[in-house]
Amino acid sequence: EGFGHIQVCWWFSSCDNDVSRTKLSENSPYNHGPSVLGTFATRSPERPNPLALSCTQVTYLDKENAVIGLAYIDADNDSPVLDIKPYIPSLDRVETPIVPQWCKHWPKSYEKSGDFDWESEFNF
Repeated sequence: EGFGHIQVCWWFSSCDNDVSRTKLSENSPYNHGPSVLGTFATRSPERPNPLALSCTQVTYLDKENAVIGLAYIDADNDSPVLDIKPYIPSLDRVETPIVPQWCKHWPKSYEKSGDFDWESEFNF
């Protein structure tokens, strides 16, 4: 109770297979990025380790039924959740993050991401 955001550790279960687990590079999914990126420089589900971490807003708590309502999470429905942690700015926020030039124009916060034109950023 009292936390507005949480970190959700979850499993890319739909990509837990031999082919996905051999992916070490990706043709860039980003319009402004390099033509090839290392898998860990992307948020691709195709990766050697299908472990995922997402920050999301809590919309409600139903303690009786053990349900946490979320505004949005970039996980597939029925993805296994491995852990949940409260988002704590003093531990989880980087005030001046260093990012590559090709994505410096992206929003600087979760709150501003909702209004950003993500459609023009991705190749898929």
